Amino acid sequence: MNESFVLPQSTVFPNGLEFLTDLSTDYFPMIDGLRPMQSLLEDVSLSLDAPSEMMGENLDRAVHAMMARFTLGVSPGSVMEAYADWFAHLAIAPGKQWQLLEHWTQKNIQLFNYGLRSALWSQGETCAGPVGNDRRFAHGGWQTWPFNLIHQSFLLKEQWWSEATTGVRGVSKHHEKMVEFGTRQLLDTFSPSNNFFTNPEVIQATITEGGTNLLRGWMNWWDDWQRAVTGKRPAGCEDYQVGKNIAVTPGKVVFRNKLIELIQYSPSTPQTNKVPLLVVPAWIMKYYILDLSESNSFFNYLVQQGFTVFTISWKNPTSEDRDLSMDDYRVLGIEAALDAIEAITGESEIHTAGYCLGGTLLSIAAATQARQDKQSNSGSDTLTDSSNQHKRRIKSVCLLAAQTDFAEAGELMLFVDQSQITFLEDMMWHQGVLDNEQMAGAFQMLRSNDLIWSRMIREYMLGERSGVNDLMAWNSDSTRMPYKMHSEYLRKLFLENQLSQGHYLVDEKPISITDIRAPIFAVGTEKDHVAPWQSVYKIHILSDTDVTFVLTSGGHNAGIVSEPGHPRRRFRQSTRTAEDSYIDPNSWFDQTPVQQGSWWPQYVAWLTEIEKENIDPIEVGNASKGYPVLGDAPGTYVFQQ
Repeated sequence: MNESFVLPQSTVFPNGLEFLTDLSTDYFPMIDGLRPMQSLLEDVSLSLDAPSEMMGENLDRAVHAMMARFTLGVSPGSVMEAYADWFAHLAIAPGKQWQLLEHWTQKNIQLFNYGLRSALWSQGETCAGPVGNDRRFAHGGWQTWPFNLIHQSFLLKEQWWSEATTGVRGVSKHHEKMVEFGTRQLLDTFSPSNNFFTNPEVIQATITEGGTNLLRGWMNWWDDWQRAVTGKRPAGCEDYQVGKNIAVTPGKVVFRNKLIELIQYSPSTPQTNKVPLLVVPAWIMKYYILDLSESNSFFNYLVQQGFTVFTISWKNPTSEDRDLSMDDYRVLGIEAALDAIEAITGESEIHTAGYCLGGTLLSIAAATQARQDKQSNSGSDTLTDSSNQHKRRIKSVCLLAAQTDFAEAGELMLFVDQSQITFLEDMMWHQGVLDNEQMAGAFQMLRSNDLIWSRMIREYMLGERSGVNDLMAWNSDSTRMPYKMHSEYLRKLFLENQLSQGHYLVDEKPISITDIRAPIFAVGTEKDHVAPWQSVYKIHILSDTDVTFVLTSGGHNAGIVSEPGHPRRRFRQSTRTAEDSYIDPNSWFDQTPVQQGSWWPQYVAWLTEIEKENIDPIEVGNASKGYPVLGDAPGTYVFQQ
């Protein structure tokens, strides 16, 4: 026997349960993947002197955390509950069963007739077509025998399973969506397009190139695997370097605390708008989504239009930051930045803009500030006036693909229920953070055909490498989420929807979006899977101030990064005053005309209409007020991995 082999000690817990608490790393020689188990058991052993209830809870947390490593953070309990709900109701629905049997028979007859027509007349009218933007079977080879039969059979099965998993009376809507989504993911895995032997495009390329495509695909896979295990970014991202050819708008870091760096961009015009602008990015990714290349940098564009622009660069949290809360992000982030901007510029009124999660936090901060203004000015009716003439610290609010009502928060709601959030909390409890790879996995599952399977076919079977642009490079530069903050975010906002219902507490008192009197400029994007524009549009219902709403083409990221001159960009825009009647989103979409081009100039015009006065450019930083220049933009936090 290997002398280094060490048997684990056994500990008897107070309730009589034996468990291994001293696992030596030598007990699992050459199996590094099992070493996290030791860490998990150490977490459990810390509670041995605690009451049995606490020890049992920690054991459950440890087991869930270990399971999460194999389920990508998806709760098995949540999935089983959804499928049990569906199956139990389907089992007592003979009418639905008969309908499914009838449709199964019809689809097989359709397939048989299609195969017969194809054999006799070479081609025939297809009996099933792809749904939406599904491009898996667009190659001409899929129209030749036998691949035409193979892909038609698969599409008919997809249709049948979609019918089987939806429309079952008694199944909750959440469970129905989960079952439909999970079944679709399973079917996508076995799509004939993913199999070398049933994909005519791959077979044709292999014959034409003599198999060199497979050799290139093997090299691509090997390169990706090496990058994954060594922590390197995807191939091509090295062409984009922060501070060299992205995130290069000139500026300085003028404030730093344990959570943020505040960047002030250098003015580039002879005169600047009197009111400075603070931009609050989301901390789920790096801030420079709004400062990519010089040609598509939102910050650079605003500076060139004569605005004094500040932005927050968030720290990438580690396990030591596990107890940072949503309130910490508000106080140490937005509130600290507003204090710094007021001290540096001498201006008491500040324009604000928030992107994605940063916009949600900004709405919380703005509602909190409005409540404080009302309390400090009790007895004055100026703050209840919806006009823009009276002074307020937050002069305007811009919400970029940001939600304030999470009742219809898109496909991410598939991962939001009591079981799922508890499972994620237990995973984060062990890690202290939600890891970037775990977050990326959830987003990839939402668009598995585009982000997983099509990439596998293109890069590993066809041997083709897609080019990387600045937005794709930014997307690979992900961050982590601290345990407490992310738990509060999921529970209070997604699960309980407290913000829209007036139940969200700040300093133990509820806040309300209706208290915000600053005008709002809200932007939604047509193809947003993260913050659907209909959900963003609900700011009309929640607010009692003037709202300008813009719906732009593109998705959650590309729709916002929509610089002037970008081809095929369009938008819709309208303004609703506080006195106007509500218009539902579908009616609004139908009656609002389309305008070609970027929405950026519209935002500049909106800001300028609020404050027309220009002044001489403000110096960067203000050492006399305690805000000296600490270094060049993009700062140091953006480089944290």
